[in-house]
Amino acid sequence: MATEPRWDETLTSEAIPSRTTRFAGEPQCVTGARLAAEEFLGDLADRVPPASAEHWDDILLIVTELAANAVQYAPGPFALRLRRTFDGVHVTLRDTNPTPPAPRSFDPRSGGGGVGWHLVHALCDQVSVVTDDRGKDVHAFLPW
Repeated sequence: MATEPRWDETLTSEAIPSRTTRFAGEPQCVTGARLAAEEFLGDLADRVPPASAEHWDDILLIVTELAANAVQYAPGPFALRLRRTFDGVHVTLRDTNPTPPAPRSFDPRSGGGGVGWHLVHALCDQVSVVTDDRGKDVHAFLPW
């Protein structure tokens, strides 16, 4: 019987950084979330460089979009969790609004908006939303 490992031994839990940061939900927290994500990605890149430079930018864009939506549509605090997965990065944003995001039509005459949820789905390998009576978790999986 073969005894070869079925996974990459370099991806042990000790080598995979994970970070959770909580924010008050104020507009400046969007910048804070982006900076927290950038720090996480810097730590991750020290261990495992991204396969493409665009992956770094895509993750920052998704974090910024999710944080901005939390500030705009969910009253109160939110939490951002970033963790390495086998082939990418799992971004989870927890906010206090139990209503799942929904795509909206883009209308530049109304001042913009309506692009974010489409963008999240376009850049992520997988997106899911888990709701409960206290809010929701938006899960986004992106390549690294």
